[in-house]
Amino acid sequence: MAEKKEVYKQKIKQTGYWDYKELYNFCFNWLKDEGYKLKEKEYVEKISSFGKEIILKWEASKKITDYFKQVIEVEWHILGMKDAEVERDGKKVSTNKGEVGITLKAILVRDYEERWEDRPFYKFLRGIYEKYIIRTTREEYENNLEDKAKEYLKEIKAFLNLGGR
Repeated sequence: MAEKKEVYKQKIKQTGYWDYKELYNFCFNWLKDEGYKLKEKEYVEKISSFGKEIILKWEASKKITDYFKQVIEVEWHILGMKDAEVERDGKKVSTNKGEVGITLKAILVRDYEERWEDRPFYKFLRGIYEKYIIRTTREEYENNLEDKAKEYLKEIKAFLNLGGR
C-alpha cells in the first residue's frame, strides 16, 4: 500500500464579496499551470432561502518520480452565497457575497504505484531504501510540497482580498 504523509494543512475563511466564477477559475488554473492533474471528487449544491451552499472537493496530483507523488486536496465550503452588485470605479459589477471556506491539504505519497508491496522481502528493502538511501530526498520533497501549498494559499488569499474590494 502506498505510504502517505500529510505535510501541510490549513484553512482560510472569508465572509463578504467575491466572484465565485473568477475564484474557481483562478484556483483551478493555478493548479493546472503548476503541472497538477485535477479531479473533481465531489460537487454538491443546495439552494435555500439563506442562499446557496456549495461543497466542492478537488484532488490535484503530480508525479515527481517513479516513487514519489505530490497530492493537494482542496475542499471548498461556501455558505449563503447570493448574487450581488458592487460599484467599482463608478460602474456596477456583478459579483457574489457570502462565506467561503477553503481547506488545503498537501500530501506526499511514496510508492504510489505499489511496486514494493508484492513480497515481504520487497517491503523490507523499501524500509532500508527509505531510511538510509532517500531520507534527505524525501525531506526535500516534503519541504518543497509544503512551500508550494503555502504559496497556493497565499495566492488565494491575495485573490480574495483583491476581489473583495
